[in-house]
Amino acid sequence: MLMKNKDHFKFSTGVIAYPIFFVLTIWLVFWFEVRFGYNFSKYGVFPQTLKGLRGVVLSPFIHGDIKHIYHNTVPLFVLSTALFYFYRHIAWKVLILGILVSGFLTWCIGRPSYHIGISGLIYVLVSFTFFKGVIAKHYRLIALSLGVIFLYGSMIWYTMPIEKGISWEGHLAGLITGLLFALIFRKEIAKPKKYVWEQENYNEDDDPFLKHFDENGNFIETKTPEIEAEQQQVNYTYRENKD
Repeated sequence: MLMKNKDHFKFSTGVIAYPIFFVLTIWLVFWFEVRFGYNFSKYGVFPQTLKGLRGVVLSPFIHGDIKHIYHNTVPLFVLSTALFYFYRHIAWKVLILGILVSGFLTWCIGRPSYHIGISGLIYVLVSFTFFKGVIAKHYRLIALSLGVIFLYGSMIWYTMPIEKGISWEGHLAGLITGLLFALIFRKEIAKPKKYVWEQENYNEDDDPFLKHFDENGNFIETKTPEIEAEQQQVNYTYRENKD
């Protein structure tokens, strides 16, 4: 079902509350590891193993060090906020399915190592936001796409094995997943506003403005009843008094 534009671009508490909740969750898990000396890396995605499938759900909440979680915090907050504001009707689908699908793709194509971090979901959001805006052809969503490319366009390089220790497979899986979601959910978007004359059932004969012109485009001068009343001539007749 298509929603009206005003239903898409509507601010609510969840636009800010949900992203804050996600950020606090990953930081809470990281604090727990540091405070009590745990290492949850073994719960990450380990490709092509049955045990490694648990990482599809758990790996986004696990980070290796303070630098890792710090670099993921700001993009996660910014992109999830944009998601809940511009695409709030499908935001939860994109987030939950994004984690599952990108995690599973990582499990399929990844190297035999533990893949952890929420960067896979971040790549889902970057890819989805960009391609969705292009497909929608809505000026607000296109502006959002350009903003995402301006801020995070350089992330595309990390979908290739250019730096040791980075799960480029997880990034690539997120990029692919975001593109797929943009295509799957292409109908659940805000439509650009159409003026009366752009609508399919528009009839020029009923347009109050065009009625002032003939078929050749010449202006037809018309007078309103008030103007006609003012322009009416009043003739007085009188008779001389001979007395």
